[in-house]
Amino acid sequence: MNAASVALRHRARPALGLRRREITAGYLFLTPWILGFFLFVAGPMIASAILSFTNYDMVNVSKFVGFKNYAFIFGRDDLFLPSLLRTFQYALIMVPASLVGSLSAALLLNQGLKGTTVYRALYFLPHLTPIVASVMLWSWVFDPDIGPLNHVLRLVFGLAQGPGWFRSPDWAMPALIVMAMWGAVGGNNMLIFLAGLQGVPQEMYEAASIDGAGTWAKFIHVTLPLLSPTVFFNMVLGIIGALRVFAAAFVATGGGPAYATYFYALHIYNKAFRYFEMGYASALAWIFFFVTLVFTLIQFRASSRWVFYAGEVR
Repeated sequence: MNAASVALRHRARPALGLRRREITAGYLFLTPWILGFFLFVAGPMIASAILSFTNYDMVNVSKFVGFKNYAFIFGRDDLFLPSLLRTFQYALIMVPASLVGSLSAALLLNQGLKGTTVYRALYFLPHLTPIVASVMLWSWVFDPDIGPLNHVLRLVFGLAQGPGWFRSPDWAMPALIVMAMWGAVGGNNMLIFLAGLQGVPQEMYEAASIDGAGTWAKFIHVTLPLLSPTVFFNMVLGIIGALRVFAAAFVATGGGPAYATYFYALHIYNKAFRYFEMGYASALAWIFFFVTLVFTLIQFRASSRWVFYAGEVR
């Protein structure tokens, strides 16, 4: 071994020691997150997967029953399929409406007009309202007897009797969607769309103007393609959020009237915390997990056809 190689080894040792210390420090900083993940995410998921194969009511010792919970869900649970279909119906209306509404709000707030900062704060305020306070407010608005909405309908359209809203099986779902839209249009989706709009290069609009494109043509051929990753992101999160709708229906209607707003998450809640059928509720939760996973995978598979990423070669 010559002197040069010995010198190189002596120089490499401090660098290697520094590298090991950095790795150790990195793992130490990650430790709280890793512990939190296993204690509060992975641990409960594994426990619920095991409980889904048992008959457990929090009082008696759990009893292994195999796939009986799943067989009962698909064969004898009269509320399983209606609650799932009702959840799909809610998501089918809510997701497109919230995407269009939040994108429209972002377009309005991206004009650079005077007082835009104030308008952005006002648009975001409904999203910050606690769900219980929001439900109390809208319950008063939708009250069929003393609510201002029906009062306006009587004055403007001459209706002798307005809709029952939360008290009516036919109008409870539309009322929930309107209430959810109030907080969704100006919420996180709007801020994400606004950030995406501000990331669109102005040179693209200038080039489109030189080619004679109008406002609508710029929106269709410039804004939407460059905003497609943002639309995709908001759509994925929006579908997941819509499928797990729970709090608004639980506080406003409790799933009624006549099961008109009895969503899948309410079914899980009732089985787990009202009837204490923890094993059965765990099976319902895992079915919901796989349904959500399938929808998400379908969206990612289909995204290659319409999502455009800057710099991507096709």
